[in-house]
Amino acid sequence: MTPAHLLLLLGLWSVDARQAPSASRQLVVVTTPAWDSVNGTLRRYSRTGPTSPWVAEGPAVPIVVGQTGLAWGDAGAGTRRDPRKREGDGKAPAGRFPLGSVFGFGESASIAGLRMPYVPLGDGTECVDDIASAHYNRVVDRGEVRRVDWTSAERMRSIDLYRLGIMVDYNTRPVRRGRGSCIFLHIWRAQGSPTSGCTAMRADDLETIARWLDASRRPMLVQLPAAEYARLRRRWSLP
Repeated sequence: MTPAHLLLLLGLWSVDARQAPSASRQLVVVTTPAWDSVNGTLRRYSRTGPTSPWVAEGPAVPIVVGQTGLAWGDAGAGTRRDPRKREGDGKAPAGRFPLGSVFGFGESASIAGLRMPYVPLGDGTECVDDIASAHYNRVVDRGEVRRVDWTSAERMRSIDLYRLGIMVDYNTRPVRRGRGSCIFLHIWRAQGSPTSGCTAMRADDLETIARWLDASRRPMLVQLPAAEYARLRRRWSLP
């Protein structure tokens, strides 16, 4: 797969995240007790149209977020006092973000009936987290990039927790240097074991989500502390 294809698949559908809830028909909702909480809960919802009610699907599942909790990644939300997502802060982004391609170790998707684009991770697949690189916050094939200008990146195939994952379209259009990179839904190491900024869960729960997602329904992630969710629920038309 060429770098151009990898870059294209990092985000699935181009839309301003501030309008995304009204465009979406599938919602993955993650809430945590507080900004600095590591543990939280994930719930799934779907609806048939923009004015239809959200309907819960499946049971709630436990998740973990960044080792220092959450911070606003949604530029239009929150106050000056709230934490803001930065590269290397150990926080997962809070806000509204489209969900992109499923990725994994297999050459092709091993999930029967997958309705999302799939990116196979090769030995050269890297997600660049070097803020000085022209490829910052991009998933690329190292062997096909004209000039490797980064000194830091995640070698995705070498990370066992990435044997299955879903790309979160965070900080991609436009890319803002230093605002955080390589944000995914992926398999957790263990309950209570946080990530460096992603959202993680049991492998079987992640597979259920991947199988449920449908690109034609414009799925998105809403991720918030519980108090912020309650405050924004009506404004963002959330379940």
